[in-house]
Amino acid sequence: MFIHLGGEKIIRANELVAIFDLAIEKNSKISKRFIKYAEKHRKIEVIGEEESKSLIITANKVYYSPISTSTLNKRAHQLTMN
Repeated sequence: MFIHLGGEKIIRANELVAIFDLAIEKNSKISKRFIKYAEKHRKIEVIGEEESKSLIITANKVYYSPISTSTLNKRAHQLTMN
């Protein structure tokens, strides 16, 4: 199964580790360090040109998505229900 993250980006559902609201990046020291690490190792991808609303963590990459966390969570949850 696959999850559409926005734009033309689709990932395999089994790659998904976590979905966070973008506010976590600003409010958590650990999140800030994690993002800096990902940037340093070129593991970040911004999807589309719209303002990012969520942060998607996979085993190999961090995505900034213009889709809200609630919508992404619904998509991921639908996959587990099927």
